[in-house]
Amino acid sequence: MVNIYLNVLKMKLVNTGFKDLLIIENTMFSDNRGEFTEIFKKKLIEKKIGYKLDFCQSNHVESNYMSLRGLHYQEHPFEQSKLISVNSGKIMDIAVDIRKDSETYGKYFSFVLSGDNRKALFIPKGFAHGYLTISDKASVNYLVDNYYNKNAERGISYKDKFLKIDWGVDFSKILISKKDMDFSDYKWIKK
Repeated sequence: MVNIYLNVLKMKLVNTGFKDLLIIENTMFSDNRGEFTEIFKKKLIEKKIGYKLDFCQSNHVESNYMSLRGLHYQEHPFEQSKLISVNSGKIMDIAVDIRKDSETYGKYFSFVLSGDNRKALFIPKGFAHGYLTISDKASVNYLVDNYYNKNAERGISYKDKFLKIDWGVDFSKILISKKDMDFSDYKWIKK
């Protein structure tokens, strides 16, 4: 049975137009027992991005419809790369490039992750991250390569006037924490 898995399962890394921000497309193996999908292959991603990953923490979040989380990041030296996937439900995932030397600095990437499309998103260090739950519930997993540090935690307003993120919803209907609600606009540095 192992040989069947190896021959059937393929993982494809898709460029997003943002350096090292990758969509991971996975194939699924199904039989009468259920389903199997590989979500992450360290060697494959490391080869693509050109540096070593050491995921040290795995997080799981259950979110209700219209829950908005983010936009979060941690300051140096506590930045985190993240691998986001959804077991069930659907989210609109947002990654904001805050790497000052990047060609896409000050731009955001929006992508729908769901239990149905079985895609994942690899977000490198130097991005703020958030998402909006657009199904009744969503079960979200993410791996990080640096531990959470409360003193290094920062955020950007989901309504940042420079970014103008199109969340596609009426903000009066979202569920958001006080902490996330209180984030201010980012201090964008002009290049």
